Amino acid sequence: MSGQPKFMIVGLPDKSLKEAEHRLRSAVKNAGFPFPSARRLVVNLAPANTPKEGPGFDLPMAVGIAAAGIDLEIPSDVLFVGELSLDGVLRHTAGILPIARYAAAHGMRYLCLPTADMPEAMLVTGLTLLPADNLRQVIGHFAGGAQLASYASTGIPTLTDVESTALDLANIRGQAQAKRALEIAAAGAHNVLFNGPPGSGKTLLARTLPSILPPLTAEEILEVTTVYSVAGCLPTEQPLVSQRPFRAPHHSSSGAALIGGGRIPRPGEVSLAHRGILYLDELPEFPRPVLEALRQPLEDGAVTVSRAAGSVAFPARFTLIASQNPCPCGFATDPDRRCTCSPNGIANYRRRVSGPILDRIDLHVEVPRLPFDQLAGETVEESSASVRQRVIAARQKQLDRFRGTGRFTNSELGPTELRRSCQLDHNGQQLLRDAVSRLYLSGRSYHRILKVARTIADLANSNNINADHVAEALQYRLS
Repeated sequence: MSGQPKFMIVGLPDKSLKEAEHRLRSAVKNAGFPFPSARRLVVNLAPANTPKEGPGFDLPMAVGIAAAGIDLEIPSDVLFVGELSLDGVLRHTAGILPIARYAAAHGMRYLCLPTADMPEAMLVTGLTLLPADNLRQVIGHFAGGAQLASYASTGIPTLTDVESTALDLANIRGQAQAKRALEIAAAGAHNVLFNGPPGSGKTLLARTLPSILPPLTAEEILEVTTVYSVAGCLPTEQPLVSQRPFRAPHHSSSGAALIGGGRIPRPGEVSLAHRGILYLDELPEFPRPVLEALRQPLEDGAVTVSRAAGSVAFPARFTLIASQNPCPCGFATDPDRRCTCSPNGIANYRRRVSGPILDRIDLHVEVPRLPFDQLAGETVEESSASVRQRVIAARQKQLDRFRGTGRFTNSELGPTELRRSCQLDHNGQQLLRDAVSRLYLSGRSYHRILKVARTIADLANSNNINADHVAEALQYRLS
C-alpha cells in the first residue's frame, strides 16, 4: 500500500474498527468515488474516552471520506449506520433498534441504514428511514443524484394474541400445588423453586409455564426486542420478539454467560430472559459465585456490568424458575426410597445455594413422586388455556393499577406501592404478624409474602387482601 495516504482512526476503536480502513478504501473506490489523496487521513470518533466497537461505523465514515472529495448536502439531523463489504454493499448490522430509539429521542429526523435492517428500525416511531443497498446509492442521494426512497417508521405492528405452543398443563398428572404455584408465578412474575426427587416432574412443570404466560405488551415488546438487537440475536427476516423469552442455560455456564460481560459488555442470559423466564435446572450444580451474581438482578430487575472504561446497565426483569433435588442421590424426601447420602453430605449439598438467594425466591414448592394410580388415572386436568385466561385477567388488573408508573407486575412493587396496594384486613395482618415472629422472617420475606398475597387476591378478583390470601402466600415460604 505504498504511496497511499496514511489512514488513522482515533477515539478508542476496537479491532473491527481498526480494520475498517481496508473495507473503506475498497468500498469507496468500488462505489465510483475518489478516495482523498491527502498525505494523512484521520477519522476522529468522539468522545475520545469512550470505547467504540462494531462495523456499524463503516457507513458514516465512508460518507465523511466521500465528502472530502465531492460536495455533499447532508442535513444535520440525519444519522448514518451500517457495515460495508469490500464491494460497497451494505450489510446487516446488529443493534439497529437501540440506535433508532436513540436517534428518535435526540431529535434526529432521518436514519440512513442498510435495507436489510429497515424492518427493525420501523419499530420506532418519529423517524424517516432512508434504506440503501450500497454505498453508491447513499452518496448519490446526498450528491443530488438518484434519491433514496423514504419511509416513515410505523412503530410496533398490532399483533394477534397467539397461545403458546409449549406443553399443556392438562398433560401433567397430579401436582396440584405445583400447578397452582405456576399460576401465581405467571400472574405476578414471582420466582419459584421446585424441590423433589428425580423424575417427579420438576423440569416438565417449568417448561409448561410459557403456555400460561400472558402476551407481551407493546412496551415490553420494545424492551425485549432491544435487548436481542444489542445481543445480535434478532433474525433479520422477523426482527421482533413477540413472545416471552424462555432461557434455560446449562449449569456449566460461566458468570459472564449468565450475567453478561466481555471486554465490551454484552447481555447475558438474565437479560435475554427479560420479561420472560430464566430456568435454572439442578440449581445446586451451578457454581456458587455464579448464583451469587444473581442477587442484584433478582432484587433490582437490572444488571450493571462494570469495566475500567465505564459501566453498562442491562435490563433483567425476569421470572426465575429453579429446580433441585433434596440431596445428592435425590431421595431424601421420598417416603418409599432409601436415601444413601450422609447427613453431612446432604448439609453440604444444600449449602451450595445461599440463604440470600433462597430468600429472593417467593414460592418454594415440594414436587413429590406420584404413585401409580395418579400417573395412570383418567382424571381430566385443567388445560393451560383455562389457567391462562385467569392469569391474563390478573395481569390486566396489575397493568391498570400501575399505569403510568413504569411497572407491570406485583413482583416489581416498591415500598411506596406496597403500602398503597397491599392493604390487609385485621385477620390477615394478625396472621402475618404471627408468621414473621414465629418463623423469623426477614424484611425481604415479609415484603415478598405481601406481593404474593396481592397476586393471589388478583387471581381471586378481590380488591382486598384477606387472611386466606395471606395464608396461601405463607405456605410457599420456607420455615
